[in-house]
Amino acid sequence: MQENKQNNIDKWLALFVVIIGTFMAILDSSIVNIAIPKMMAVFGVSLDEVKWILTAYTLALGAIIPLTGFLGEVFGTKKVYMFALGMFTLGSLLCGFAWSNTTMILFRIVQALGGGMIMPVGMSIIYQIIPPEERGLALGFWGISAMAAPAIGPTLGGYIIEHMDWRLIFNVNVPIGVIGVILAGLLLKDSPRKPAKNFDFIGFLSSSVGIVSILYVLGEGSSIDWNDIKNPILMTVGCLSLILFVVNELTHENPLLELRVLKIFDFTISQIITCILTFALMGGTYVLPLFLQNMRGYTAMQTGMILFPSAIAVGIMMPISGGLFDRIGAKPVVLPGLIILAITSYKLAYLIDMDASKEAIIWVLLVRGIGLGLAMMPVSTSGMNAVPSHLIGKASALSNTIRQIAGSLSVTIMTTIIQSNLDVNYSRSAEQITQFNPTAMDRITQFQGYFMQSGLSQGEAKGASLSVINGLIYKQAYVDAMKSAVSVSVFAVIVGGILVLMMRSKKQVGLSDDENNSVEIPDAAAIH
Repeated sequence: MQENKQNNIDKWLALFVVIIGTFMAILDSSIVNIAIPKMMAVFGVSLDEVKWILTAYTLALGAIIPLTGFLGEVFGTKKVYMFALGMFTLGSLLCGFAWSNTTMILFRIVQALGGGMIMPVGMSIIYQIIPPEERGLALGFWGISAMAAPAIGPTLGGYIIEHMDWRLIFNVNVPIGVIGVILAGLLLKDSPRKPAKNFDFIGFLSSSVGIVSILYVLGEGSSIDWNDIKNPILMTVGCLSLILFVVNELTHENPLLELRVLKIFDFTISQIITCILTFALMGGTYVLPLFLQNMRGYTAMQTGMILFPSAIAVGIMMPISGGLFDRIGAKPVVLPGLIILAITSYKLAYLIDMDASKEAIIWVLLVRGIGLGLAMMPVSTSGMNAVPSHLIGKASALSNTIRQIAGSLSVTIMTTIIQSNLDVNYSRSAEQITQFNPTAMDRITQFQGYFMQSGLSQGEAKGASLSVINGLIYKQAYVDAMKSAVSVSVFAVIVGGILVLMMRSKKQVGLSDDENNSVEIPDAAAIH
């Protein structure tokens, strides 16, 4: 009795250690964005140069994630997690002392080599230490860090930059990381290890080249220049490398990523739904900050404060949805969440307007956060519970790789939607500014009179009036384009709801190694 009680305490303390690392890694990804203008000034570099601080981190992250399943099997998840957290902490310390843009880029790569492994290894540890009937609740608590950190980042980063030394955005990770490593050594248990054999070098090289090439191009967002020969070449190399990677993984005896887990229906459906929800999430975490800062003129910290209540709502709902999942399964929890998410996303698109009140936006985001908190984690947990226990490490690495690519692709899709709608909206509105449009001519005359009263000549006043009108048209076209982007996310959520209905299992309870007969994943030799 006493031993069971102690084991119960130990597993929740171990979960706390995993949450620490996950929160740090994800928080750092969002908090650094706020410091970009400050680093441009301190290091005396242009935006094209400083953006590599973000790009290098993303590329290193994408390259290291597929390797985590193999490392976990060979060295054990405890050692890999301690190494990942230690490497991330060391990278944070070095970033805090960076003296130039180049050194900051190098130190960010060191940081990413650790940060990229924290989430997939952390998820593997949770599935090892938490029994199936409690995984929903455990992953709900773990999901607080994954969902709340991106919203907290701008607020915390804005406060540090405005009131403290900007280097604290890196240095604050150091004491927390050291404590995390010590606690991991004390509280985590060694997992079963497999002997290193026949490492998949082709898989590692092809996945690294493919993912890095594609993420590099997608990282350009709306500014991708397809006339620059570099971008089509990199996309072609990336796609061909991923094709080689898929062929190799399906025929290799010990693949880097076990793609055959995609034969498990619920796991595959959960990955598709997660990608869709990631896209829908961008309506709030990517498009809305652009609107609030670029159109409404809010600072990064003010924007963070508007987003903060929704992060709290997500954090509260994550463990609640996890507990409900453990009791009644995924569908009864996820579907209401998706309905709430669809309705509030539609409402959010309506509120992307220059006259919308800040309070109305906060309330809609708050309810939207409740929907996200209900929907996100049960879908992921249900899919992972369908995977045999001996493949959890590989499945976790595959899931996080898909999520990383989906995140970058979602940003690119959103920016493309905004840019294409911006061009169309601007052209349509600009065509109406003619001498045959009495409303437009009256407005130009009003502005012209104002500028002439300010001392400008008639010709100068007319030119200034046309410039103001042009600016107003562009601003409204930009706002309407953002509305369109968020509206598209509503349809994505509806598709996600249809896919949830297709999930086979009412309630997942996890599969052990002895239950693999129900999930046939052939060996590579069988494929030959």
